[in-house]
Amino acid sequence: MFAKDIGIDLGTANVLIYIKGEGIVLNEPSVVAIDANTKKPLAVGEEAREMLGRTPGSVLAIRPMKDGVIADFEITEVMLNHFIRKINGRNLLSRPRILICCPSNITPVEKNAIKEAAERTGAKRVFLEEEPKVAAVGAGLDISKPSGNMVIDIGGGTTDIAVLSLGSIVNSVSIKIAGNVFDNDISKYIKDKYKLLIGERTAEEIKLTVGTVFPEGKSEKMEVRGRDLVTGLPHMITICSEEVEEALRESIYIIVHSAKSVLEQTPPELSADIIDKGVVITGGGALIHGFDQLLSHELKVPVFIAESPLTCVAEGTGILLDNMHLLEK
Repeated sequence: MFAKDIGIDLGTANVLIYIKGEGIVLNEPSVVAIDANTKKPLAVGEEAREMLGRTPGSVLAIRPMKDGVIADFEITEVMLNHFIRKINGRNLLSRPRILICCPSNITPVEKNAIKEAAERTGAKRVFLEEEPKVAAVGAGLDISKPSGNMVIDIGGGTTDIAVLSLGSIVNSVSIKIAGNVFDNDISKYIKDKYKLLIGERTAEEIKLTVGTVFPEGKSEKMEVRGRDLVTGLPHMITICSEEVEEALRESIYIIVHSAKSVLEQTPPELSADIIDKGVVITGGGALIHGFDQLLSHELKVPVFIAESPLTCVAEGTGILLDNMHLLEK
């Protein structure tokens, strides 16, 4: 039995695994539920996510990845082992080569932690590749030519903004404002305005259902249930798109200003290419209504959402695994 090469998008919100020749075989939340007393894992992935905010005191639902890097080494290892076993990626005779993606501006120590976690799952070799580069490849951009491509990858823990040319990153920035921060912004806004406490799953639902980041982008309403901070009893309110836009505004503009600063530092020839080709946005954040319109309006260049923004990075690992010579460099 020959080892199959595996590509892993080790995200703050989700883990996606790509097997060479088979495509994406796993897409599960990066959550592990453990017993608070014995520290034994009870559930991993989707099953553990169902427990978020709903566990008794003896069970902890943990997200071991924070801001795109490993926050809890042991739990990350448990999670990776579980997922690789689940896809039978590690049988007794084979040790796969693994390609893992990481945010663009992380430290060598953080890179080593990711590499070590993968090696301990039984990999023969581990390659690390920067997320915006892999996202650009997965979005169908040809980054091998001497022309500028710009990608904005809005994940769960980080937003990576990069300009690429000749197969490498020319300049990039990675900021710790992304999907999870948006959820917190929505929770905080509802808590401050309505004195209502909601969980992170409810906040995410609001973001995806009625959320927009473009003023006058859309106008929809949604009923939200939570706990009233004044009475302590369950309570229901109605929230509209305009309020979500207001809640997210500050964080969104930090991303916009970061994108502007990357463009300002881009060589003029590459800037000219970006005006022609536009900017591609990938990652779960790309699905928030109005993000492409807002960026296009602010950056004064065309902005396109990748065909499948959630799986771009995983698909990019697949393309790179088919061109192993690019990784061996």
